[in-house]
Amino acid sequence: MTKSYRSKILLGLTIAFGLSTTGWAQMMINGAGATFPYPIYSKWFDEYAKVDPSVRFNYQSIGSGGGQKQILAQTVDFGASDGPMSDDNLAKAPGKILHIPTVAGAVVLTYNLAGNPSLKLDGEAVAEIYLGQIKKWNDPKITALNAGAKLPDQDIVVVHRSDGSGTTFIFTDYLSKVSAEWKQKAGNNTSVNWPSGIGGKGNEGVSGQVKQTPGAIGYVELIYAVQNKMPYAEVKNSAGQFVKPTIESVTAALATADIPDDFRFSMTNAPGKDAYPIAGATWLLVYQQQKDAAKGKKLVEFLKWALTKGEGMAKDLNYAPLPDDVQQRVLKRIDEIKT
Repeated sequence: MTKSYRSKILLGLTIAFGLSTTGWAQMMINGAGATFPYPIYSKWFDEYAKVDPSVRFNYQSIGSGGGQKQILAQTVDFGASDGPMSDDNLAKAPGKILHIPTVAGAVVLTYNLAGNPSLKLDGEAVAEIYLGQIKKWNDPKITALNAGAKLPDQDIVVVHRSDGSGTTFIFTDYLSKVSAEWKQKAGNNTSVNWPSGIGGKGNEGVSGQVKQTPGAIGYVELIYAVQNKMPYAEVKNSAGQFVKPTIESVTAALATADIPDDFRFSMTNAPGKDAYPIAGATWLLVYQQQKDAAKGKKLVEFLKWALTKGEGMAKDLNYAPLPDDVQQRVLKRIDEIKT
């Protein structure tokens, strides 16, 4: 074998190796936002890596407010939020942002009381606790809802989110519907001026604060209470029934939702005896016109997988999948993304 022939073979191998390594280079798709769906999004991203190993998702669980800000600033490829974006925020966007609903979940009231007593609450009591008006666990309004329960003469420590949060949006949306005083004093948003309490960052932070603070009460997505083995209250719904937060009671609430063409909707305080009242959907936020054609194509492929195969994983993590007819509507919306 001549020296020049050996050189050609080596050069050919080098080029072939270079092409193969380039072909296997992973594309990074960046997202940020809601902590509420973080457990299922993490599962989806892990599972999707097996479907398409050429793509990796980097998702920062920073809260819905952060997700909305970052998609507006175009510092991420997608945002995530449990509260739909307002008309004002959408108007600030450099292009049309689409709301892609993914799953629905329950916001539960979890608490730290000796003996983990079962607890029932109604909208009036929850509002007054968070307004700082009900200050003790044995307050007559709480004991009247919990006949036979041993409730201590103990201060209630209110825990709320300290960051912009879609979980807060769902919770304050509910409170604004059941309490005129709450609506007037604090209102409904991803961040509000809390009348009382201490803050925790993310669903993780709130569940951590409640777990380590005797007498505390906080609101978190159901999976965070389940994973941390924390008790959570039954809540009286608009039909007058005390309902446990479950996949079934969230699905019942979702079934009543009037879902408009832009997919921005609320499902709190839903009608029907089986509906859990503090429930909401969560959305991925994507630009209709994708700046990066290659990333846009991969993102669309993932979204179609999530809305079909991914939905089947929702119940294992205590989320309610979208109904079939809504899934089909959302898939049509995904087809409108231009790459």
